[in-house]
Amino acid sequence: MTYKNKTLATFLAVMLGSLGIHRFYLEGKRDPWAWLHFASLPLSLLWSHYFFGWPVLLTYSPLLLSFFAALLEALVAGLTPDEKWDHRHNPVSGRTNHSSWPLALLLVLTTGLGATALIAVIARAFDLLYTGGAYG
Repeated sequence: MTYKNKTLATFLAVMLGSLGIHRFYLEGKRDPWAWLHFASLPLSLLWSHYFFGWPVLLTYSPLLLSFFAALLEALVAGLTPDEKWDHRHNPVSGRTNHSSWPLALLLVLTTGLGATALIAVIARAFDLLYTGGAYG
């Protein structure tokens, strides 16, 4: 079993999480949740092709949902205590994680990115609902 770095897993979840890269890193190719994340991109592209002219918020909703789930997974992974992380992901590797300031900075940036994206989605949804998209 190989060593799984908690900071790298959190970084992958933030940057490429909507494609499931962090799940492939942690659990491998047999993880069904990783494939579900990965399937969100082709599904969104397919929807945008067939429902051309619909609001992007609707056609790319599978990818957006995968993005928000990945941000939550990044926060869960980053906030897991090192001992618990090593017990779950590194039981026989012989190495342990020692979280430091890069992980803390990454968690702060993840929280800010998630809050900004969530506010933007809520604002756009209300714009579409109440004005029919008059403001964008």
